[in-house]
Amino acid sequence: MIPRDHPRYHSLRTRERLARCAKKGIVTLEGLTAHGRGEAFDYLIGERTTDSALLAERTAAALLKAAHHPVISVNGNTAALAARGIANLQGASGALVEVNLFHRTKKRVELIERLLEDAGAEVFSGEAERLLPLSHDRAWCRRDGMFSADVVLVPLEDGDRCEALVSMGKTVIAVDLNPLSRTARTATLTIVDEVTRALPNIKSACNELSKKERDRLIDSFDNNYLLSDAIREMTARLSHALD
Repeated sequence: MIPRDHPRYHSLRTRERLARCAKKGIVTLEGLTAHGRGEAFDYLIGERTTDSALLAERTAAALLKAAHHPVISVNGNTAALAARGIANLQGASGALVEVNLFHRTKKRVELIERLLEDAGAEVFSGEAERLLPLSHDRAWCRRDGMFSADVVLVPLEDGDRCEALVSMGKTVIAVDLNPLSRTARTATLTIVDEVTRALPNIKSACNELSKKERDRLIDSFDNNYLLSDAIREMTARLSHALD
């Protein structure tokens, strides 16, 4: 039992949940490594949502609400960490939810879909085909799902699929704590924030945005600025720690 007053309470609870999901086959061992890498970057921004991340989250909501066919793409880590957040965002945005995996097996897809459905999400689970221009299993998606989407939200993404989706003309929204990653620098819009903080903020913005603010956010966002501001925030905190 982790005491609530432990200074690392949230982080330790998150690690426990990922470990349980790994034992069930929802999260891969490689996914645990990826989470640890992201957590290190979260330390550098103070484990909080910065002003520029909040701006990115509101912009993500604007893009989802303006889309004709938005899709939220979910992998094992995202499902383990934020299944309820995905369900809530789906309700606010009207986006399809589709499972897409690098380490893909039929059983693992079914486990993740069941976890999402138990959290209240309606998962799009039609027949998958190898449709994306990739040589690995993330090429598998649904023709009426991600393949046909105009806007795709990809929390905890891998860079090559992000590049493939952008090359297909899609607007790609990434949630990535590393502003230097290939995903962060390739995505149309990058949210440098932890996924369990980002998704509720996007959901709230979906419910709050007026059409005027939505259009303004879409017309004015600059992903280079958002990435640069995240790097400035990390650099400032490191400099302060060394003083």
